[in-house]
Amino acid sequence: MIESQHITHEFIEQSCLRIEESLARVQQCVGMLNEHQLWMRPNENSNSVGNLVLHLCGNIRQYAIAALGETADTRRRDEEFSARGGYTGKELNARLTETVQEALMVIRAASPENLIKFRRIQSFDLSGIGIIIHVTEHFSYHTGQITFHTKAILDTDTGYYSGFVLT
Repeated sequence: MIESQHITHEFIEQSCLRIEESLARVQQCVGMLNEHQLWMRPNENSNSVGNLVLHLCGNIRQYAIAALGETADTRRRDEEFSARGGYTGKELNARLTETVQEALMVIRAASPENLIKFRRIQSFDLSGIGIIIHVTEHFSYHTGQITFHTKAILDTDTGYYSGFVLT
């Protein structure tokens, strides 16, 4: 019989693996773009790569670090989208890396009790498991947007799968 601690560990590690995968992809895209390209918006109803990175930092901090980690929520969501510059690619990558590393520590430290405890975030009631799923899928969703944006701007492949034989 599989013990719940093994299931808990596997859920957490698979979630962290996907979060780390998204981080590497965003870092790669940000590194491919110059400062102008990082802050380009296709139109006024769309966000730049820079805005999306700031948004990911805010969302991950609010959900994983503050809510799951049970610390104060200091997010200023509107600023994530209103920025029109102010950070270099290197600064964006450093900020996102720091945020993700802190979130991964919180996620990996989550106890089974913490995983089933519900919290109110924005207008949602989520368990710890729900928070981890949200952070993982939200990060993946915006990673796709950042990847699309990068490919569209540069007309190039990101090379995520170079070196792999895909069948």
